[in-house]
Amino acid sequence: MSKFLLEKKKLIEDVYEKAAKETTETSFSGILLHLEQVLKDDFESLSYKTFENYYKALVENDEDYKIKPAILDNLSNYLGFDSFSDYCSGWKSFEYKINQAISKLAITIINKPIFTMPEFLTKQNSLGIAGFVVVALFLTGNIYLSNKKNDKESTSAFGFLSPVPEKKKECMYWDKSEYKPAYCDDKDPQKDLKPIDTVVIKYFKMITRKDTLTVDNAFGKVWYSKQNGNVEFFTMDGINPENGKDLRFATEYMIYTYGGQ
Repeated sequence: MSKFLLEKKKLIEDVYEKAAKETTETSFSGILLHLEQVLKDDFESLSYKTFENYYKALVENDEDYKIKPAILDNLSNYLGFDSFSDYCSGWKSFEYKINQAISKLAITIINKPIFTMPEFLTKQNSLGIAGFVVVALFLTGNIYLSNKKNDKESTSAFGFLSPVPEKKKECMYWDKSEYKPAYCDDKDPQKDLKPIDTVVIKYFKMITRKDTLTVDNAFGKVWYSKQNGNVEFFTMDGINPENGKDLRFATEYMIYTYGGQ
């Protein structure tokens, strides 16, 4: 097996899974196009076609694919790690290798279901007694080595460590000029909670400095809402959270009249 094959495969799987959660797109190509845009905006750019080649080779075909170290680091940064080396360290790589070993063992047992325990311990050369002990541990309890970025732990009935599900902010609320993530069970009456939309959270903002807007820098890029003579500009089409009215595309006249100094 090529060096770091399992780590690279797991990295590509994790990146794809995160991108899928961030977008409303459901198709494979749509998710990859979203990932391409995010990497371009916040990290080093990577074309969706290149990532597709990584995914098909490593994940679908279980074959090695040469990826530059800088790209591995960049994808690891996207997941919140300092580098690819940081991503590989600790429980993540170990747990994945154990799961892979168990999957292969399960296939072997299914294909050859009739065996005695002594035969299993002596003839399974690739696994051996140590491998059997590891499998037994997984069958009787959960092994969990804490990720340094999430140190929450709990103890199972068998004395092994098991992960505590991380609570996620799956709602959002309008905070004067932008939407912010929130827990859906937040009882604050000042927060009008809505299901979270990662695109809206990232791109939908009220422009608080209207004096910076000019036809040259804003036309084609902003929308507006007008009520009682007051005009507010936004960075994305949608609904004004302040009054519930649909936004309108800002014409050159609107920008010139209500923007600028």
